[in-house]
Amino acid sequence: MNLRTLLAAASLAPALAACSAMPDALHPGPGATLALTASARGVQIYECRAGQWAFVAPQAELFDSAGRAMGTHGAGPFWQAADGSRIVASVTARADAPAAGAIPWLLLAARPAPDSPVTHGLLVGVTHIQRVNTAGGSAPTGACQPQGHPLRVPYRADYHFYKS
Repeated sequence: MNLRTLLAAASLAPALAACSAMPDALHPGPGATLALTASARGVQIYECRAGQWAFVAPQAELFDSAGRAMGTHGAGPFWQAADGSRIVASVTARADAPAAGAIPWLLLAARPAPDSPVTHGLLVGVTHIQRVNTAGGSAPTGACQPQGHPLRVPYRADYHFYKS
């Protein structure tokens, strides 16, 4: 085995390990092909309601593998690429995150955003999204006050976008 082959194998090891650790419930199903991965950095927004923290919305920037900004993620939830393509999604499965204090890992069913005029672009055709490798973002435990008080909790995650 030459050095180039060894380095290539080593670079794939983390990805293969992550795939094997993926809970079965979060697999998008047969025929789904990974089209794109984006890293997100942002906040999970909570609000004090009836003395408890209630989730309101995510607010994050999306970055490609080179660290370049490539879009946004927000309430709905929606994901919008810099090219204008936009999708919305709903949760179909969840799993506890391995990291303490991290928001859950999710599988979401995606569809084009109803208000998106874009018919081509990075996110067009995406049918599923996985949220994995989460860090932070969980609401504090216990009671809160005053009513309506917002709280922005920093989080990071990887989003895998699949097409069928």
